[in-house]
Amino acid sequence: MVEFLALAVLLLVPLLYLVITLGRVQAATMAVDGSARTAARVYVLGRDEERARRQAEATVALALRDHGFRPAPAALTVDCSTRPCPAPGAVVRVSVELDVLLPGVPAALDRVVPLHVTVRARQVAVVDDLRGVPDRGGS
Repeated sequence: MVEFLALAVLLLVPLLYLVITLGRVQAATMAVDGSARTAARVYVLGRDEERARRQAEATVALALRDHGFRPAPAALTVDCSTRPCPAPGAVVRVSVELDVLLPGVPAALDRVVPLHVTVRARQVAVVDDLRGVPDRGGS
């Protein structure tokens, strides 16, 4: 009986940790993917580069918070094919990166020995060609 309990603990504890870790990484993957997609959409709809950047950062922060992550360690990178951006026909590439600390690992230990998983997502969006055309009204 004691051997069975010892064996069960030795097998179940690592298995439980693995399930928790995989769940955390999967949640991060979904958060980063959704935030990159939404940030690209928001960026191409922005009126100027500064406002579009602020709105994209806000959407990334919101998506990460919705999935239980702090937005501070996330990195948002926006690359545009034209300047100024967003301009009609411009290709906007958005990348979001998040370091996911393994469950139960202190952050101080992660600085000494990397004990995190980096999750990245990229999204490409094109600014509408008719973006700068004034609305004539009527159809």
